Amino acid sequence: MRKAKLVAPILVLGLVAAACSELSDRPTSTTSEQATTTTVFLPPSDGQLRNQLGYVFPDAPVATATGAIDPQARADLDELWESLTTSIDDRAIVALGESGDVRLAWLLTDVLRFARSPTTRLALVGAWEELTGIDLTDDPVSAQSEWQSATDHLIAWDLAAHPEYRDFKGRLFSLIEPAWQPFFDDAAAAIDWRHTSWGGVLIDDRHLGDLQPCSRGCIPALDDPTVTSADDGAWYADRRVVFGVVVNGEARAYPKHQMEVHEMINDTIGGRRVGIPYCTLCGSAQAYFTDSVPDGIDVPVLRTSGLLTRSNKVMFDLNTFSIFDTFTGEAISGPLHDAGIVLTETTVVTSTWGDWKKAHPDTTIVAFDGGIGRTYSLDPLGGRDDDGPIFPIGDVDPRLPVQAEVVGVTTSAGIEVAFAVERLEAALAESDSITFEGVTVARDGGGFVAHSADGTPLVAHQAFWFAWSQFHPDTLLWSA
Repeated sequence: MRKAKLVAPILVLGLVAAACSELSDRPTSTTSEQATTTTVFLPPSDGQLRNQLGYVFPDAPVATATGAIDPQARADLDELWESLTTSIDDRAIVALGESGDVRLAWLLTDVLRFARSPTTRLALVGAWEELTGIDLTDDPVSAQSEWQSATDHLIAWDLAAHPEYRDFKGRLFSLIEPAWQPFFDDAAAAIDWRHTSWGGVLIDDRHLGDLQPCSRGCIPALDDPTVTSADDGAWYADRRVVFGVVVNGEARAYPKHQMEVHEMINDTIGGRRVGIPYCTLCGSAQAYFTDSVPDGIDVPVLRTSGLLTRSNKVMFDLNTFSIFDTFTGEAISGPLHDAGIVLTETTVVTSTWGDWKKAHPDTTIVAFDGGIGRTYSLDPLGGRDDDGPIFPIGDVDPRLPVQAEVVGVTTSAGIEVAFAVERLEAALAESDSITFEGVTVARDGGGFVAHSADGTPLVAHQAFWFAWSQFHPDTLLWSA
């Protein structure tokens, strides 16, 4: 019987860098503003499920097993899990592949995420292929990562998991980071655990205002950063990108390269407490009023968990260990989920620094050292995932390339609308604004803001198309 060690957490951190990454550091165009443009719909999908490289997912295998796992498969699964802390039992992996219960493919991919031994990885892939009847080498994504390809297939198929999936997955993940166990313990959480994966870092559970870096390897939030005037922000080149937020007339700019390091800000702007997550994998900076919770509930302190869901960062509240859906601000686990908390969102404008401070001359900007004495590389990610998503996203909406940038807006009626940035820039070179489905988009600095027909501001933020479309699958898409 061949056995191999489960990768230790400290070793895995060298395999995958920070949990979220970004395609490029392109500045937003500075074309002039001028009135309206016509719109058309893009061609619809042909109904086939594809991944980011155009590979068509084959038909899903038929899951004949329902209910509890077969006793023999359960014994093999228990044997495999018992071996995780010492050496992985390849015999149990082979037996699970021969069980005929395709639902077990989910757990095989979860173990594959952490296993480093070539022998064990080969056994896991072989068992997965035997269960599903799929040859992963047909998928070009597998050349980058067999784990990513296998998980993409399962997500695209929406394959059911067995009833004990959450428990087994929690036991596995808590070997890497014990602080994640409370997330998995919440049986009432509105979380699809099938889509939850590890982003390569551990949890940021430092207290609010902790200035020290994460000793064990997390993405450290920046709390209440020191800010300076625009004039004192001359250290940041005008062409470089900022994420701009305006609250009650107070404007603030967050340099992109600093956000790539911290991925989470807790701050006060315009007298309001805000949390600003930045998922670099999604190309998405968002801002939530964390003081929008009812009386009697402590203002959440947002942190990065180190987990992902379909390549989007999983954030949580440090006070209650409640997980929030980063894209919607809805609490989906813990006490805040039980209380029905949904954080109120406000607009984040992606702009160049030069355009932002011209549009908002009284803006402040985070200080050169963040107020913590840190030196920031201007390119901390180094183009790590310029070739596309490096974590599972499943099937994609083919109307745009996966990392095309869009401005996403939700109307007061709950209709989601996306505007392709490249086409917006071309249209707004000829017009002051464009209107589509009751949403009017105009310039703000080098970025974009949105409002309804009566002038009421609508929340908007930029994101990669794959992220916006998978979290808003019914989104409308504007095209010039």
